[in-house]
Formats: sequence, structure tokens, C-alpha cells
Amino acid sequence: MRGLPPVVTVATLGMLLCLRVLGASSGKAGSIQAFVIAHSHMDVGWVYTVQESMHAYAANVYTTVVEELIKGKQRKFIVVEQEFFRLWWDKVATDTQKEQVRKLLDEGRLEFIIGGQVMHDEAVTELSSQILQLTEGHGFLYETFGTRPQFSWHVDPFGASATTPTVFALAGFNAHLISRIDYDEKEMMQRNKKLQFVWQASPSLAQHQEIFTHTMDQYSYCVPSFLPFSNRSGFYWNGIAVFPDPPKDGIYPNMSLPVTNETICAYAKTMVSNIKERAAWFRSSHVLWPWGCDKQFFNASVQFKNMDPLMDYINQHRDEFGVTVQYATLSEYIRAVHSANLTWDIRKNQDFLPYSSEPFQAWTGFYASRNVLKGLARRANSFLYACESLFTLYLLRHSLGSIDKFWALQQIQHLRWAVSEVQHHDAVTGTESPKVRDMYMHHLLQGIWAVKLVMAAIFQETQNTPKDKLDFPLPYTQDTKSTEDHLLQITVYNPLGWNITTVINVSVAYSVVSVYDDSGNTVPSQIQKSVSHSTFDLYVLVRLNALSYRRYVVKNEKLTCTKESDGPCSKNPTSFRGRVRTFGRKPVSKSKNQGRRLLQLMNDCYVLMLNEDTNLLYSITDRSSQKTVKIKQEFLEYHANGDVKQGPISDNYVFTPKGLPMLVSKSIGMEIVTGKLVTEIRQYFYSNTSANEQDYQYAIFTRIYRVLNGYDASMLCNRIEQEYSVGPLDLNREAILSMTTDMKTDRTIYTDSNGYQMMRRVYKSYSNNTLARNYYPLVRTAYIEESDARLIILSERAHGICSQADGQLEVMLHRRLWNNKEWNLGYNLTLNDTSVVRPLFWLMLGSKSTTSSLYQSGMALEFRPVVMYGPVSGKNAFVPSHNSQGNRSVNSVFLPPNLHLLTLCLPGWRYNSNHTAHLQNIIQGKSKQSKPDFRRVLLRIMHLYEVGEDPVLSQPVTVNIKDLLKVLGTVVSIEERSLTGIWDINTLKRWRWKTTQQHDRAGKNKMYSAGNPELR
Repeated sequence: MRGLPPVVTVATLGMLLCLRVLGASSGKAGSIQAFVIAHSHMDVGWVYTVQESMHAYAANVYTTVVEELIKGKQRKFIVVEQEFFRLWWDKVATDTQKEQVRKLLDEGRLEFIIGGQVMHDEAVTELSSQILQLTEGHGFLYETFGTRPQFSWHVDPFGASATTPTVFALAGFNAHLISRIDYDEKEMMQRNKKLQFVWQASPSLAQHQEIFTHTMDQYSYCVPSFLPFSNRSGFYWNGIAVFPDPPKDGIYPNMSLPVTNETICAYAKTMVSNIKERAAWFRSSHVLWPWGCDKQFFNASVQFKNMDPLMDYINQHRDEFGVTVQYATLSEYIRAVHSANLTWDIRKNQDFLPYSSEPFQAWTGFYASRNVLKGLARRANSFLYACESLFTLYLLRHSLGSIDKFWALQQIQHLRWAVSEVQHHDAVTGTESPKVRDMYMHHLLQGIWAVKLVMAAIFQETQNTPKDKLDFPLPYTQDTKSTEDHLLQITVYNPLGWNITTVINVSVAYSVVSVYDDSGNTVPSQIQKSVSHSTFDLYVLVRLNALSYRRYVVKNEKLTCTKESDGPCSKNPTSFRGRVRTFGRKPVSKSKNQGRRLLQLMNDCYVLMLNEDTNLLYSITDRSSQKTVKIKQEFLEYHANGDVKQGPISDNYVFTPKGLPMLVSKSIGMEIVTGKLVTEIRQYFYSNTSANEQDYQYAIFTRIYRVLNGYDASMLCNRIEQEYSVGPLDLNREAILSMTTDMKTDRTIYTDSNGYQMMRRVYKSYSNNTLARNYYPLVRTAYIEESDARLIILSERAHGICSQADGQLEVMLHRRLWNNKEWNLGYNLTLNDTSVVRPLFWLMLGSKSTTSSLYQSGMALEFRPVVMYGPVSGKNAFVPSHNSQGNRSVNSVFLPPNLHLLTLCLPGWRYNSNHTAHLQNIIQGKSKQSKPDFRRVLLRIMHLYEVGEDPVLSQPVTVNIKDLLKVLGTVVSIEERSLTGIWDINTLKRWRWKTTQQHDRAGKNKMYSAGNPELR
């Protein structure tokens, strides 16, 4: 530790020497005020499951902290993530402890910070999921205590996005706290005292939703672990948590040396020295001194027992030390900084991604770790999104329906909890241990099953088919489990706020079918052999109103089709038949002078040229602009080092490639399926030239759609759908899809920030690890562009993406790693992922004007129609469904293309919307008996375009809420609330901060109204 002279550890001499040295350069002038903030960083998962953590330490944190705060009136503590607290509150806390918590909150000695279910990841999470987990936590806190968190504590996410500060500002926060940013940027900010600033993260909202941001210094959220006078960790008097069971004797490993008459001076000097070191990096005389770290305060008694006398000792010697210390909450520290009335720099819409902790520690690998979990997390969120609006529509339209609304809400809440939980910064990131991954996936699958029951019940009741069981609500390819039933009913629900025309895919066991709508009219469809050749893929063209569902019937014609054409096989079946053409495998050659026997495939929007000499895509032409882009898609693998003795490694978190990526395929096979509705290109990549047909390690399945006359082709035609199959990988391989084009991009790419706003990523050169440090998270959207063209990638799950050459994109799809780093092995945090992953992209190409629907298309990919199916009896074959074509105009919701229906749900809030009345109900105990209010609907509408991004679509839009919601019934009242719903927007006053942009703003008015609750 810098500037710390040696201290003699002989008791008497050590104390005398310590006092004399400390007193030599101290005085009252320039006294530093240190705010000691007691906390415990409690990961919701990571190494241990939630259940294991609750048993080993988490429950004890709240039990012992509450007990110790009651004993000492000067003591304080902050609670950050709500999942553990809610479990303790519901399953462990006694009535006495609950009353003590309420007392401590009233006294301001216990403070809830962030208030979300978890401390969400900022790189790979999607906006609606971030808002969900924050709303879940805030709803519990407000309903239970009337508490409304106003500060963040985002100390552990691996980088800081530009979306999170906007979300927190919209939720009513007064300050945002971050920690993990690039090591060299933090060093520069420390040196120049720039760790604190006002962040205007959204170009559109700018100063209206700016937020004061505090960056933790190099010590981050933990106290210094090194003591110069002891070989034990510092200031962790309760030691380290033990799993699976707490020690019966209460003796934990590495308990810090107790504070005694012999050690108190040495402890004081260590603490004061660290406080002064930190003070030099900030502009005010106030120092945030976080006391705690991971899994701390499970024995709060021994913690406070040692810290109390130490703090008293420092304050008694404040003249010698030049420092005073006090227990504090985060709000007290931020308020003190605010009162200093300093003028702060503005940070615009830059983020702090990617994050490197050291020169060869680029935390960009987790963008692609555990791809299956990433996909399931987003899939679950899309299910939740659909079920929320469907349940809202049902309950308000069918108030006398037979479905138990309390049961249905409980099922939905199961999935809300699971989706919230997996947003944790060691969950969806893929940085957890295998058993914790299994826990997350189990919770998600249970939640999906729960909402499936709700949706099936609604469809069955409203379609008058109670005897026909509906099954398997999957948002992707459907599987009928090889049923041979005569009739199959398919119910398709569109959860978006726009009318859509799209194609759904159902796997069936029969080859000749007809598809009818609920009125008995034939519906365009195409059937073809699946990739496995054991089933058939049925593609159905569906047209759905916003927030509407329709029922289709698939009839097995039980005929054998022998006609070799893509038309109907006889007079009876109406589905077109896709014709499969197989091309011989082509060896992969490194020569640039490969043949160019080009094969043309097209729809109304694109012309795809395939090179028959390589079986690879050669070019894409946008027919509207006649712009042609040459493109080559290949799979490559980075080889990773797994031996720490041989150099830097890649692991769950870190990407450290050992050289450039290498081609993995020796030959490429291809099949093309052509039909009137769908054209599919199947490319198989073999690492062994003699491999069997099904033994491919990589595959691309590309689909383009022809939209028939009378149907809206705007989105369906303009996408090139690509589904990939990747794996299983060999050990220590990181798989990428490389797209090489002839576009002039100067290695600049654009990626989305959590599906909210686009960030321009200029290629940067570093002295170390340049390749890995130019990787960025792709959550939903990325593109490259030149003056007259843009190539867009839309994704339904998170990946890593970068551009290593002009006109080139590479997307990391999958990782399988093992290393011998002791820390990773000890916690089972190696990434030996043997799964096969199947991500899905939509590609778009064209001018900026022709690709202006990219955000609407991204939402259409994210929240695709939910499909449920099951057998149907003959008498129920044709039953008019909800909002069929015949009554399209009666009950429809429709938003313009630049507005997105972000949320439509019945949150089930139990509290009075009047804050004063709600607090009175809590005091009187009435809130405990209250039931969910099913009349209050939560509506969020999001503008998809930034100011100036598009000449038309960026314009403000006026929406008549009553007209929009008439589909639900009569709107009695409308309340404008904060993002998470706990503030009346008219009473929300956020702190103003003086900035270099407006020097006099803080002097005129210290507070301001949040004003605009909308996103963007």
C-alpha cells in the first residue's frame, strides 16, 4: 500500500510510534469526512445456488444485521438486491424482526439501494428484462414498506452501458454508482479527479433524464484486504462464509485480527491511510468508504464489535489524522456531495464497454458464454411479454370468465421472478458454475410451463374448445411429436402493438396437408422435408392484428404425393410442396481464384447469388436500390490457451485469443428447397471430408419468403432469415461466424445498447490485446454501413461482435473452454460447454431509408407470435376465433411503426396509488390484507428512434391513450407514473446538479420534475 511506513507490531511501542508518526503531518485544516457504508455483496447465484447461499450465509446477513443495528443507534447498513431479502422476509424473518426492519427504515439506518430483484448485467441484458427486474423489486419494497429507492449501487457488472443510467433516471433515481470500467480509463479518471460526472446517456432525453454518476476508485466496493501488520485479511472480522453448512463453533476461515488496545492504532493508520489515498482522487472532501465485500456480514455482531471502537478511536484523534469517520447510508454520502455545490463535467452517450481489468484481461468472452442459457432467458421473456398482454385482454374483456384470476396471476409471477433472477450479472452472462446454470434454467422452464397453462386456458375458453387440449407454446419452430391425428389446430397469438404478416413453422409427421383459417378458408402454406428427413416442416403464412390471436386447422389429407413440382399434389391438399435439390460437397479452398458458377435465388426484395463451386453465399442484391454487396460467410475458431503457465487464458469472462481464428471446415454440402412461399438454403460444414451426411459441426439454414398478393410484405419480404447450428465444439475453441463484404466501413460497426439505443464503435488500437478489446455486445441489433448501404444483423439472443477488417463482421456464437487456473477450478467456473447451439439472425440489406424498419423488425424477431397446438375434434374444426378477419375493426389496437408496446400487463399491485394514503394503510396494517388490484393496467410505450436518426420516424408521435385502450373497455382514469410505477410523475422531484453545460442551473433550483416518463 503506497505511502505506508512500517509499523512495529510490539504492542506498546507500535502504538506510540503510530501516534507520533501520524501526528507529525496532521491538522484540522482540510479535514476529510469519510462515510463508512456497511454492505454485503450477495450474488444471486454465481458459484452457489440461491438455496445454498440462503442456508450458508445470506439469511444470517439480514438476521444478524437487523439485530446489531437495533443494538447500536449509530450503526447503518445498505441492502442492495431484493431476491435474498424477499426470501428472508417471507420464509425466515419473525414478526419481531419485521417490526425492527420497519423501525430501522423509518430511522434511515437501513436503506434499500437499487431495489431491483438483482444487480443486473449491463452488457447482454435486454431493456424490457432490465425494467422487469427493477419493477419487481420496487413493487415489493413500495407495497411492503412504502420505500422508493433513489440510488444505484452497480458495483459488479462487467462494464457499464449507456442504457442503465437512463433506466435509473426514469425510475426516479438521484444518483448512479458504477465500478468496473476499463483499467486504463479508471486510472486516467482517478489521476484527473474525473470519477464523478453527470451522465446524459440518451441523446434524445439528454439533460431531461441525466443522472449524477459516481465511479468507484481502484479499490471498488471492497475494503482493502491487505493489512501491513497481519497476514490475515483486513476489516473482515467475521471471516469468509463456509459452504454448505455454517461452522457450528462460529469460527470461520481468515477472520481478521480483532481490534484491541494492542492493534487499534495500527488498524486506524491503515484505514486513515486508505481514506486519504481515496480522497486524493475526488474533488470534494467527502470519501465513500465501502465496508464489506462478497458474502460479508453473516455475523454482523463481530463486525460491528470491532469497527465501533476503531471508528471512535479515529474520531478521538481527528486532529492528528485529519479525518473523521461515520457510519452512513449511500444517500447520506450522495447528499453531502450534492451539498458541496460543485460544477460537474457532462458525459454524453458514451458507455464503458468493453471492460478490461488488466492488459490481457478483456472481459468480452462472456458476451457469448453459455449461449443456450442466453437464448432461454430471452425466450422466457418473450413468453412473459405475450402472456402478460393476453391475460390483461382476457380479464378486462371477460370479467365473468371461468379462469381463476388469482391463480393466473400467480403463474405469471413465477415467470416474472425467474426472468428477473436470470438478469443477474453472473447469470445471463454465462459466468456461473454448472449447477447454478441448471438452477436458472430450471426456474425459467418452470415459469414457461406456468404461463403456458394460463395461455392454454384462455385460448380454450375464448375459442369454445374446452375439450381440445392445447400444448407446447413455443415461440420458435413447433413440434407436433409425430402425431397422426386427422386434424391439428394451431392457435397463433401476436403480442405486438402492430398488425403483422409472418410465417410460422410447425413440424408435422405427414407430408400432404391443407391449412384452413377459422372460417374454413384455405391459407397459403408450404410443406417440405425437414433437415432430419424424418419429419416435415410446415410453413403457414399468417396475418394477425395487433394483440390478437387466430386459430388455424391443419388437415392431414393422408395421400402420397408423387407429383414432382412445387404446386399442390392433387385437388384436395392446398399446401404447396417444397422441392429439395441436393448439391455435392465442395472442398474448402484457400485460393481466391475459385470458380464462379453462380446460382440465383430471389424474392421480391432480394437476389441471393450462391457460388456452386464453393456452396457459399456470394452476394446479396437489394432489389429496391439495386445495391449489390458481395458477401462470404464462414465459420472459424479461435484457439484458446488453457494453461496459465503458457500465458493468458480465456475463460467464462475473458477472451484472450491465441492468434488469429482458423477455418474449421474441410468441405461444404448444400441443399436448396424451393417453393412458392419459402426458399431455404441448407449449408453443412464438415471438418472431415469423409464425414457422414449428418455429422456436420456447423450449419446455416437461410430462408427468404415470397409474400403472396393481398398480404403485407413490408417486413416479411425484407428479411433474410438465418438459423445456425454450432457444436459440439472441441475443447478450448471459440466459434465465430465471419461475414466478409466489399463494403467500405473502416472497421466501424454500430451495436445496440441493451436493445435501446445504437452505439458507434470505432476500431481502436491498443498496446495489448487489441483484438479482444474491440469486441462488443450484440444484444439485438448491429450493422455496418457505407454511404449508400447498410447491412444489418438482428438477433434473438446476445453474442459478441467485432470488425477486424474493412467491411468485415464476426460474431462469436459459442465457446467451450477449460483451464487450470486455481481460482476457476476451485469454484468450478470453467466453461466446458458441450452443447449444440442454434441461434437465429435476421439479415437486412439496403439503403438507410429502405432499412429504416430495422427496430420494428427487431421487435418482431424478439417477440414473435406464440404458437400453441393440439388435436381437434371434427365438430370443433371451424370455430371463429378471437378477432378473426370478420371483426377485425371491432377490437383492435394499433400503434404507428415508430412506437413499440413495451408493456401491457396487470401488475397485481396491492397498494393505493395515492402515496399518503398508501403510507397510512401500511401504518394501520391494511396493506397486509389487501388483494391485487385487477383494474389497474400498466402501459409503457417506447419510441424506437433517436432524435435525428430518421427524417420521418424520429418525429414525435401523439397517442390518444383512451382510444388506444378502448380494446380493454372504458378507461376510468389515467395516472402518469415513473418507469417502475412507484412514483406519481407529478410528485417526483429529482436533484439537479450543476454542470459545465449550464453553470447557473443548480443555483436557481435544486430539484426538478422528472417530466417525461417515456423511453426515448
